[in-house]
Amino acid sequence: MRRRELAGWAAVGIVLCTFAIPWFLWGDGTVIAGIPLWLWWHIGWMGLASVVFWLFASRAWGIGIETEPRSASSRDDRGGDRSATTAAGGDEA
Repeated sequence: MRRRELAGWAAVGIVLCTFAIPWFLWGDGTVIAGIPLWLWWHIGWMGLASVVFWLFASRAWGIGIETEPRSASSRDDRGGDRSATTAAGGDEA
């Protein structure tokens, strides 16, 4: 299951990177509300990338890097890992 999840997030990352620059709109002079269409694409795409990154950070942060599976008891209510909590300055709490 983790391997399939890792492949899914990798595919999402590749798609986000591929379409971050609207190469298919190069040379298009369309203007909407005074802003070129390619800039609207970029604004929307960065909004989508922000939502995807938030989902990744809240659900799958560390996937493909972790060496041992987490137990359900070591996760807090938000899905975070309580065993790796750090205090201000980076010291272990």
